[in-house]
Amino acid sequence: MCDDAQICFAEVVAGSAAWLSRGLSCVCAQRRESDARPSFDLTPSEEECLQRLQNRIDIAYDSSIPEHQEALRALWNAVFPEEELQGLISEQWKEMGWQGKDPSTDFRGGGFISLENLLFFARHFPKSFKDLLWKQEGDRSAWEYPFAVAGVNITFMLIQMLDLEAENESAFDLLYCIAFKLMDRQWLAMCASYMDFNTVMKATRHQLEREFLLEDITRLEELPSYSLLTL
Repeated sequence: MCDDAQICFAEVVAGSAAWLSRGLSCVCAQRRESDARPSFDLTPSEEECLQRLQNRIDIAYDSSIPEHQEALRALWNAVFPEEELQGLISEQWKEMGWQGKDPSTDFRGGGFISLENLLFFARHFPKSFKDLLWKQEGDRSAWEYPFAVAGVNITFMLIQMLDLEAENESAFDLLYCIAFKLMDRQWLAMCASYMDFNTVMKATRHQLEREFLLEDITRLEELPSYSLLTL
């Protein structure tokens, strides 16, 4: 059982199989015996990209690996280009919404890909990223969700809820950006505070499911929630 004061994502994401019902250009679905939704065959290139994505998902964050260290520094530099980072373990990280001075302790749920997702978001949609980080939109709660930790947990939610099979490996990263922005929109619409985080995540998941079931959706960029993103 999770303490009520904790953000418990086992509760948020428990219990569903893949739900995608259409073969998108970047996200396809495989049929299961218990699932009446259509299935789609994958091309060799799609199979290859899927395997690369699965390999990314399987990598745990390791603070001893130089590539992981550099990615963490790159995230800091993307967000705070004029503020020098004192170290990979520093009180400065709390400015970004990590729970403590060592971000690596927050990566357990999402792995290294959760850091890659945050970095992709910061680089490709910097305005949306900073709007979320600084909570610049809407009437905010006095007890807000921690930005970076929420980002890791969104990665974890997407991994749990989707079987992603991609022509373009970056589809997962783009879907992450859409989901993060959608989550914040749901947060504002529900006038939520920290204790409502699990409820907001469930609402975000349900909205993504509804959007994937819309007619004539062939690309992630055609999802209604994609329009929330700004460069």
